[in-house]
Amino acid sequence: MKLAVVGATGLVGGEILKVIEERNFPFSELFLVASARSAGKQLSFKGKDYTVISMEEAVEKRPDIAIFSAGGSTSLEWAPKFEAVGTTVIDNSSAWRMSPAHKLIVPEINANELTNEHKIIANPNCSTIQMVVPLAPLHKKYRIKRIVVSTYQSVTGTGKAAVDQLMDERAGREGNKVYPYPIDLNVLPHIDVFLDNGYTKEEMKMVNETKKIMSDDSIQVTATTVRIPAIGGHSESVNVEFENDFDLAEVRKLISEAPGVVLQDDPANKIYPMPIHAHGKDEVFVGRLRRDESQPKSLNMWIVADNLRKGAATNAVQIAEYLLNNKII
Repeated sequence: MKLAVVGATGLVGGEILKVIEERNFPFSELFLVASARSAGKQLSFKGKDYTVISMEEAVEKRPDIAIFSAGGSTSLEWAPKFEAVGTTVIDNSSAWRMSPAHKLIVPEINANELTNEHKIIANPNCSTIQMVVPLAPLHKKYRIKRIVVSTYQSVTGTGKAAVDQLMDERAGREGNKVYPYPIDLNVLPHIDVFLDNGYTKEEMKMVNETKKIMSDDSIQVTATTVRIPAIGGHSESVNVEFENDFDLAEVRKLISEAPGVVLQDDPANKIYPMPIHAHGKDEVFVGRLRRDESQPKSLNMWIVADNLRKGAATNAVQIAEYLLNNKII
């Protein structure tokens, strides 16, 4: 098993390496790959020093799996080159997500769609992943009609430069700005670019990716995505309208039994999900479950997950594990 991590010097690349180590993902050779300007750098992993190599060198190595976290334009250019030498690419960017020819995979939901013909596999947007994991069993039981979601997203979703901006502002230091306004003591209702319909690209990702992952175009989704000065993960307020009515106790049972989900729903004892507790964990945390008293067959819930873990790195490694365990590679 020859494994490549593309974008190994970035925030998500670093998390991918952590997850590979924690989950003891098997490999015989590991290639750490980055842009030409990072090639030659030294990275330590599991007590061994690795020299970062260029994309060209990585393709020549013909890895069995390449986990990409290097941006959409890089993926569009290089994923087909890896595919051409027989590599299976698991891509964290938005480049392939809505392509009809490529699978968009959350292992707990639709990994069974994968075959050895799928050589470029898309990892969904972090906000979408954490929302659909607990919703999937509810959709199977009650059929989702409509989702209204508002997100509260960590600066880590933008990258290291955004974390630096937050910490500079908090310390009163001058520094580079990646947001159009201060982020400390502020919230920005603006993630990614605005589109002609008034929504942002991030918001439309949640709309379109949810339907594709659930294999159901009838699900109606509307989203508002917001950046907040948090580090540990993304939070979401989700309102779900079902076709069929539900029993709240049964909803709790379905969520608590869902793979990869932890139920934290004890408001009397102030137990509910928060990014400070989700940080560094692979699970999706769900709480604040309650009926929407303003309309029938509707549920309110609060969902939190570490966007660098289940929202990116962990989901990608889980896809790789599925490929190995099911001899698809």
